[in-house]
Amino acid sequence: MTKTATKTEKAKSPAEWAHDRLVLYIRNFEQQLDAAQEIAMGFAGDEAGVLRIEGIGYFDPDIITFYGRDDAGAKTQLIQHVSQLSVTLRAVQKGGDEDPPRRIGFHLTSGWMGGDSGDASV
Repeated sequence: MTKTATKTEKAKSPAEWAHDRLVLYIRNFEQQLDAAQEIAMGFAGDEAGVLRIEGIGYFDPDIITFYGRDDAGAKTQLIQHVSQLSVTLRAVQKGGDEDPPRRIGFHLTSGWMGGDSGDASV
């Protein structure tokens, strides 16, 4: 007699699906950058500049959060509903010649949700 294991995992929310896919896009994009570039996010239809991505998070069921630093170095956070999700990834020159380029893809896939407190907050 064969026994079948049943999973009790909950279905992913739209926010979690979006988060997981964004992580894949970020990891792929970072693999294409050279040692003088880092990943940033451009704001579509906005003159706010770019956000140097330090992490992303989500809040179930439908909110995605991007956070990092703007061009002036100020902490910046974008909170967006998944139905409005539109992200432009950009390669920008890294800050500081001595520092290695910042890569966030490996943090995102290891379960790190970001933020100083680890809860996807800024």
